[in-house]
Amino acid sequence: QVQLVESGGGLVQPGESLRLSCAASKSILSIGAMGWYRQAPGKKQRELVARIERYGGSYYADSVKGRFTISRDNVENTVYLQMNSLIPEDTAVYYCNQFPPGPYFGSWGQGTQVTVSS
Repeated sequence: QVQLVESGGGLVQPGESLRLSCAASKSILSIGAMGWYRQAPGKKQRELVARIERYGGSYYADSVKGRFTISRDNVENTVYLQMNSLIPEDTAVYYCNQFPPGPYFGSWGQGTQVTVSS
């Protein structure tokens, strides 16, 4: 059973914006912090891009600070990532999951591909 479904990725030019969505099939309020992660081409590890606490406190990686905004809807069990001023280095597959990653959702979703290229 798919627990996390990411969407909203695409091919954009540098400077453009995207809004990613992550729909969870279980309550996200129950687990607290949620995060957006990304895995860049050729990289084995996923890196944390942003996380948001149960009621809104947030953290951002230095590389996206000031450009990305994470938000959540605890009623709709959805987490969002607004990405502005995209740069080629943002190219990656983006995933959401609990923070820190754990067994609550069973497995990672399929992710959504973001490609920033002119």
